[in-house]
Amino acid sequence: MQLLRLLLGRTLANREQAKEKIGVLTGVPAMGLDALSSSAYGPEAALTMLMPLGAAGLGYIGPITLVLLGLLAILFVSYRQTIAAYPSGGGSFTVAKENLGTNAGLLAATALMIDYVLNVAVGISAGTAALVSAVPVLQPYLLELCLAILLLITFVNLRGASEAGLVFAIPTYLFIACFFAVLALGLAKAAASAGHPAPVAAPAPLPGATATISLWLLLRAFASGCTAMTGVEAVSNGVGAFREPAVPHARRTLAAIVSILALLLAGIAYLAQAYAIGAMDQSRPGYQSVLSQLVGAVVGRGWFYYVAIASLLAVLSLSANTSFNGFPRLCRLVAQDDFLPRGFAAVGRRLVYSVGILYLAGAAGLLLLVFGGITDRLIPLFAVGAFLAFTLSQTGMVVHWRRALRGATKRRDDHIRLAVNAVGGGITAAALVVILAAKFREGAWITVLAIPCTLILLKTVKRYYLRLERQIRKSGPLDLRRTPPPVIVIPTEEWNRLAEKALYFALSLSSEVIAVHLTKLGGPDVEEKQNAMRRSWIVEVEKPARAAGLNPPRLVLLPSPYRRFFEPLLRFIKEVGERHRDRCVAVLIPQLVKQHWWEHLLHTQRARRLRAALLRHGGPKLIVISVPWYLEAPSLDDGLEGAEAPEEMAANIAARL
Repeated sequence: MQLLRLLLGRTLANREQAKEKIGVLTGVPAMGLDALSSSAYGPEAALTMLMPLGAAGLGYIGPITLVLLGLLAILFVSYRQTIAAYPSGGGSFTVAKENLGTNAGLLAATALMIDYVLNVAVGISAGTAALVSAVPVLQPYLLELCLAILLLITFVNLRGASEAGLVFAIPTYLFIACFFAVLALGLAKAAASAGHPAPVAAPAPLPGATATISLWLLLRAFASGCTAMTGVEAVSNGVGAFREPAVPHARRTLAAIVSILALLLAGIAYLAQAYAIGAMDQSRPGYQSVLSQLVGAVVGRGWFYYVAIASLLAVLSLSANTSFNGFPRLCRLVAQDDFLPRGFAAVGRRLVYSVGILYLAGAAGLLLLVFGGITDRLIPLFAVGAFLAFTLSQTGMVVHWRRALRGATKRRDDHIRLAVNAVGGGITAAALVVILAAKFREGAWITVLAIPCTLILLKTVKRYYLRLERQIRKSGPLDLRRTPPPVIVIPTEEWNRLAEKALYFALSLSSEVIAVHLTKLGGPDVEEKQNAMRRSWIVEVEKPARAAGLNPPRLVLLPSPYRRFFEPLLRFIKEVGERHRDRCVAVLIPQLVKQHWWEHLLHTQRARRLRAALLRHGGPKLIVISVPWYLEAPSLDDGLEGAEAPEEMAANIAARL
């Protein structure tokens, strides 16, 4: 308990939730790292597709970036409207569910969940690639570095949203300052040299052309560049994380993120063309990321280079934090509708959804292991989920505004809003088709396959909860008609204090108590003491029970010639139940409580295993009760050691007794 408090901090009370809310300054690093970091791998992914064109490919990065900026502007306006229309958060899931139906909402949620997992893997792998660019000697440890960074981000997020925002604020704003300085200096040099600046550190030479320009190649480059759009929806998904007034704070945060991202994308595209910087093969020795080459070309490889690359590494790696904010909140909404296990909706010790955080970390870690932490292998899987969610969100908003226009409170601006979302839906749908066509064979088929599989899983979870609800639903008042007491069965190894405690409790519940002792369990070489057991029972149990006016408990000696423990007991309990069909059968299991790890090694664990077998196979009329025996007398106070605010807890309990 103390170690957990040291690592994660004290447990926060519900009333402290307001302190965990974020504003614009912390909202940009908390919600915008995914979008901002995509400025590193989005342009590089597009340039990678243009590599077969050699130097001529750089001439097309500008037009492709202009199209991406237009798409970014449409998404900004659309999600700005979504924030105001659905201030409770949930983004694409909420919009699609309320306007297009539950299945569309689940499709959006599935797409977003997969995209969030991919974002963690891609962001961390891209950040590690930036580190390897600056320190090539670390390349053999690429995967290990990825997993270490994932562990760090998971740990920070388990400590709470406000702490995560503060921790990630410094590298975020350092990254923005460094790369704005690089872009400003690079643009100034390009302007002074008529668009042909001399690099301080020469970038890698561009490869020779191996293909000619084609529409298909440009579409593939555009599809790869669309990865720069991922993360734009994060603010609309997490409006509930902002302090009041939440909508203005969320809108300002979205505007700041999109503005910074647009400037970065435009500047990188222009300077990559001006300095003749192309993409390199990440899996080969000597790899340099596009931004590493760009910083070196503009300012050289001095101290500023390492500061900028360090900030880039931090932002790329920590871009996973956007998913760690969005994924658990999305899973909470889905779990509240019973499409995910209810643990996803439970609030942890630091007022965060710990189950969602841990699940996201595990899924992203598995992806990193499977793909070796290589960004280029993960990029083809990326953006499919994001653009599917974009399309569903825009379509849902079109339905939302059409309903508003049919209502009594329609406004003139609703026509404009509808048009914006209609255009956004059409463009994002077209982009999704291009991404699927261009990236399907390269790995997007994995995402396409994962989406229906996840949908089936969500539906299966829902069916389970519906079946559970049908079985346990109670209608009508409590039935207080007298029912017969249960028949009680007590498995016992011998007459001892464990059996005595169980009998005391059993006789307070029912007049019909049966103790069962299995013989022949020890094998053919073990001397049986059946007669001694029976004599002890008569003297120590039956006579005192009769003297107290109670029906004496029966002792049944049950042979087990094959040395099996569970099967004879289960068979006996079944026979008892069939003879008493109008009564429940309660099995009292005397159990020695092990308080030290080494005590578990000294016992057979039969009591625990019997309890598990009975719960699994016992049937609806069976009740299982553990009767504990302690070698060291415990206290309930021991379980309250380290509890938060014990005085407040005690006062609350006393007021209700």
